[in-house]
Amino acid sequence: MSKLNLLLNACAAVAVLLTPVVATAQPSDEAGIRALEARFAAAVTAKDVGAIMKTYAPDVFVFDVVPPRQYVGEAAYAEDWRTLFSGFSGPIHFEISDLAISTDGVIAYGHSIQRLSGADPSGHAVDMTARVTDVYRRIGGHWRVVQEHVSVPVDLATGKPDFTSKP
Repeated sequence: MSKLNLLLNACAAVAVLLTPVVATAQPSDEAGIRALEARFAAAVTAKDVGAIMKTYAPDVFVFDVVPPRQYVGEAAYAEDWRTLFSGFSGPIHFEISDLAISTDGVIAYGHSIQRLSGADPSGHAVDMTARVTDVYRRIGGHWRVVQEHVSVPVDLATGKPDFTSKP
């Protein structure tokens, strides 16, 4: 074999080895994430922090609307949920709307509008709407949220958040 052929074969072998393996999205990927979001909504309505955390990866990273600036890991984020639920007495209502999902095999992202309502411990009505962006990763064959960003619009003139967030 000539040096040129040997060099060309070696280059071809290196190119094959360096070509990334790309997982392709399946139609069931979006359905799996929608099912995850349905389980999440049911868990929030039930105020079941354990079930909520099953929708997240153990190393989840979250920017929430309340301090601190970020929550790292499932223990920190579970405590955030407990704190949220302590601000409600009685049942709560939770809904997800405008859920849009894009998948690419083992990773996906989505965004939605999420509304939580109920009564505070004094009996006053609480109604909050937030914008949520999630990054999902397939872990052990199941979709989990690995990163989340929760936000509300802010009126820059007053510095006050808009918890009713209408389009």
